[in-house]
Amino acid sequence: MTNPILLEIDDEIALITLNRPERLNALNYELIDQLMAALDRIEGDAAVRAVILTGAGERAFSAGADINEFSESVRQGTAIAVRDFVRRGQAMTARLEAFRKPVIAAVNGLAFGGGCEITEAVHLAVASDKALFAKPEIKLGMPPTFGGTQRLPRLAGRKRGLELLLAGDPFSPEHAREIGLVNSIVPHDQLLKAARELAGRIIRHSPGAVSSVITAVTRGLNMAIAEGLLVESEQFAALVPSRDLEEGLAAWKARRPAKYVGA
Repeated sequence: MTNPILLEIDDEIALITLNRPERLNALNYELIDQLMAALDRIEGDAAVRAVILTGAGERAFSAGADINEFSESVRQGTAIAVRDFVRRGQAMTARLEAFRKPVIAAVNGLAFGGGCEITEAVHLAVASDKALFAKPEIKLGMPPTFGGTQRLPRLAGRKRGLELLLAGDPFSPEHAREIGLVNSIVPHDQLLKAARELAGRIIRHSPGAVSSVITAVTRGLNMAIAEGLLVESEQFAALVPSRDLEEGLAAWKARRPAKYVGA
């Protein structure tokens, strides 16, 4: 059987590919579980400084949940559907959102349903000019369940988020950029190059500082400003004894490039 997740590591960047192109990279339970396992594998690997997540084939990043598999869970009742589908999907997007290394979605085609929710959850996203987004769960008679009702309105604003969630219509990469779902749009054949260039602009900096920024922003967005400032202070305090902060300050004073060691 074809592995539903491909993992390649090169130049400190892990490329994770959702690999069910014949099903438009639909998110079945095996794929989600293997994606989580891949994240577990690279989280503690010092050779990996950033992650790019994309889809196999020319048509889709991910068309969303595997409806045939999900339908069987629904048939078995509420407890099974919530356990197997909702909790699994929410755990995946929460893991991506809180990952301590930058995760960049390279959206190469359809990003519908759960594929859009992955894009919402990751830290940064670059879209192909052939990408297409949608929140079509409403057409199935249900709300999004992998975090879409929470993250999309936070990104787009309440009214724009609700319009996308309630109408269920596809929207362009230009609209995705306008509402803050993606950072940039590039020609299709330049997608991975652009994602790698973005990753390169990040991994030139201290790994500890990068992780601290991600953590402070991710946690702080769901807090009052006073609580968020405490998180920011905690993240800074953890870096005060680090060699990277010492090196960064010394390099700035000497007007030379910093040489970070990740400690």
